[in-house]
Amino acid sequence: MPATRKQRLQDQLREVLSEVIRREMRDPRFTDGLLTITDVEVTTDYKNATVFISVLGSEDAKRDKLNLLRGANGVLREELKRSKAYINVPSLTFKYDDTIDRGSHMFEVLEQVKREDAARPQPVAEESTDAEKVEVEKVEVEKVEVEKVEVEKEAA
Repeated sequence: MPATRKQRLQDQLREVLSEVIRREMRDPRFTDGLLTITDVEVTTDYKNATVFISVLGSEDAKRDKLNLLRGANGVLREELKRSKAYINVPSLTFKYDDTIDRGSHMFEVLEQVKREDAARPQPVAEESTDAEKVEVEKVEVEKVEVEKVEVEKEAA
């Protein structure tokens, strides 16, 4: 499926913003820790963009990075203008993307369920008695005989 103009703009904004933050921002608070732009959503009029970020670290580190980006909004928009890739640079809003946290939590829950299942005693399958085995064989023989009769009728 071909990318739409909006999708191309979103992808380009994500790439350029990541590059600007990584290379152009001189503030060491941008470079300590792991900051990732996970997604960018642009409105249909292309005037506003929501930038989703992920931060590796504590809740305080996440909050600090988000506030740092919000404070650098004007500088980031100026850098986007300088890249000459945009006629009109959209207004940027930064939000924390908790998708990775939710996925990690879900993985932990699944691992816990797996451990609990392994610790639970498993029911033991009962052995079939000889009488049950003979009964099953009789039923199978009867099925074969019925099939033979049906084949003979069709042949006749």
